[in-house]
Amino acid sequence: MSNSSSISHILLLALADTRQLQLLHFCLLLGISLAALLGNGLIISAIACGQHLHTPMFFFLLNLALSDLGSICTTVPKAMHNSLWDTRNISYTACAAQLFFLLFFMGAEYYLLTIMCYDRYVSICKPLHYGTLLGSKACAHMAEAAWASAFLTALLLTVNTFSLPLCHGNALGQFFCEIPQILKLSCSKSYLRDFGPIAVSACLSLCCFAFIVFSYVQIFRAVMKIPSEQGQHKAFSTCLPHLAVVSLFISTAVFAYLNPPSISSPSLDLALSILYSVVPPALNPLIYSLRNQELKAAVWRLMTGWFQKQ
Repeated sequence: MSNSSSISHILLLALADTRQLQLLHFCLLLGISLAALLGNGLIISAIACGQHLHTPMFFFLLNLALSDLGSICTTVPKAMHNSLWDTRNISYTACAAQLFFLLFFMGAEYYLLTIMCYDRYVSICKPLHYGTLLGSKACAHMAEAAWASAFLTALLLTVNTFSLPLCHGNALGQFFCEIPQILKLSCSKSYLRDFGPIAVSACLSLCCFAFIVFSYVQIFRAVMKIPSEQGQHKAFSTCLPHLAVVSLFISTAVFAYLNPPSISSPSLDLALSILYSVVPPALNPLIYSLRNQELKAAVWRLMTGWFQKQ
């Protein structure tokens, strides 16, 4: 039986069997990745160049856009390469690196979404303390904590996952490297070695989720106490984009990792993996820019200024 030391490469799941479908998948992934790069790039540029957007909410949004860019650049280029050149290979080291960066950027996104929820909570429930609780240093420290926590979590999970001996071949049932698929290749007696890091990561995720739910309960209570309908609408308009992004991210990830085996199938697993790893980075810029007039205006000024220079 082979183990991880004798495996030089891993076989990823092919997105299609026929050449026509492979090229179609390549074009679809190319379109989604370009949309994500353009949308998140515009948001980063607009926030960086617009002095009036240098506020805590937009600072965290800039970090979120960076995590989205990193996330989609981790999985999609390799999938596009495999579809275009009709191959499935990824080296053992590249697979480990892909898993690490995927966990890193997705973990950072989740922690940043939690911090952005805190930003909305303070803005609506404690507006008089907003400048004190969310000063420039506090925002920088929270962003650093999010990225550092994501880095440590990703490193711990990646090291533990790839320290397991792989005894069941080298073919993954996914088009990118992820923990559940790699664990299927490992020896069953070694699962306990990876339980600790996964349990710690799960506890952190549940704590963040509980905080998000608690914060939005308090936010909705505070909004309902606002006497004017216009004030309620303004408060809701600042929360709806964040709530939509959080719902998209959490729901797709939960369905992808926790769907019952009775309804699981290769095609369903593939569709769910695309929903949680590829779609959110492309949709997040659209969700935020549609509901935020300041951001929409800043992006429009950036685009018109660029075209005028051309």
